[in-house]
Amino acid sequence: MVSSSTGSPGPLTRRTLLAGAGSALTATALAACGGASGSSQLTLYQSKPEAIPYFSQLAADFSTSQDRFSVQHDIATNLSASFVRNNPPDLGCLNYNLEMGRFMERGALSDLSDLPEAAMIREDVAELADWYPTYEGRTSVLPYSVTAASVIYNRRIFEEHGLEVPTTWDEFMTVCETLQSADVTPVYGTFLDPWTVAQGLFDYTVGGMIDVRSFYEQMNELGENVGPDSEVSFQNTLLAPVERMLEIVQHVNPDAGNRAYGDGNTAMAREQAAMYFQGPWAFGEIEKSGSDLDLGTFPLPMTDDPADLKVRVNIDLSLWIPEAANEHQGARELLQFLMQPEVQNQYNDSFLAFGTTKDAPAVTDDRIAEMQQYYDEGRFYMGASQFIPNSIPAQNYLQSIVGGADARQTLARMDADWARLAFRE
Repeated sequence: MVSSSTGSPGPLTRRTLLAGAGSALTATALAACGGASGSSQLTLYQSKPEAIPYFSQLAADFSTSQDRFSVQHDIATNLSASFVRNNPPDLGCLNYNLEMGRFMERGALSDLSDLPEAAMIREDVAELADWYPTYEGRTSVLPYSVTAASVIYNRRIFEEHGLEVPTTWDEFMTVCETLQSADVTPVYGTFLDPWTVAQGLFDYTVGGMIDVRSFYEQMNELGENVGPDSEVSFQNTLLAPVERMLEIVQHVNPDAGNRAYGDGNTAMAREQAAMYFQGPWAFGEIEKSGSDLDLGTFPLPMTDDPADLKVRVNIDLSLWIPEAANEHQGARELLQFLMQPEVQNQYNDSFLAFGTTKDAPAVTDDRIAEMQQYYDEGRFYMGASQFIPNSIPAQNYLQSIVGGADARQTLARMDADWARLAFRE
């Protein structure tokens, strides 16, 4: 699932976990055998569940490509604990988020600016890492892939009802009303899983109306002074998009409060709704039904100006090397191996992600191709839910709002939590 500490959905079947773990162990064994006698072992930490077999194979490929380093693919380390024990992995390749930003801020990640690969990262993509705390004078993180999320829609249903992709808020509401009048569920909600409310409804509505980065910069500056009378706050700044979020809730399935992520994927596969607020990770689950669907994506319009259209992104995977890594040279060579275009571009193509380099090719999957224009033009934002510390139960607060709790009072509670946390720190 997507939360302030993850970048892709978490629900997994037991079969998927066993298959991924088995592949990881096999690749680790191959890596150990592939390295020449006396080769140095280095650890690659990559735990994105659906990508475990993929990176296990890459670890084995790198180990057999030279005789100086063999790679152990680690999928189980407690990352925070490993830094505390001064025994972190040599190379990390995972979602970049608020937790990782704290390591960067403390200088725990080494400088990668001298690598030629660093100069190949798009400037606007490199800046995404700077939305989190940074360490002055260092390039500590190289974005490896970016996931873009927006409204998933069923093209056949839209065509059947004579609907065009909306580019303004009024057009979007007209689409919802037209579908509802035709007894078609406009948007499928899965509010039983609070992360889907945060990642979808909340992030899309907030990101479509306000400057997310500027908002949190001001929130961090205010710290313990955030409250009802502060210049920015959850209850003042975000009330307008949250109220529009509640307008959208009027057009979801009546049983949304009892439906989870898996139910949403099944419903979309059965064409039981026209739209779904999920990222590209949902496509793989939807297509398991074997249905012949024509799905696409479009940014949720939140204003009356099409120029305001943007898509929600997150750094799906990033590369970083801890200062306390045991094998810096091997880690840097492995990083360069992973960033070869034929390796990096293949990952992004396989996992429906967008490239991070200046010469990255356009996406080829028709389901996400409609977001390419916005990505190329830098018209994107990071999800507002991703900047709220885990100690604040924001997902549960947002779930309560769509369930009927008073929006202003709940946002005021988030302000109080923010101020209290800032005071303690």
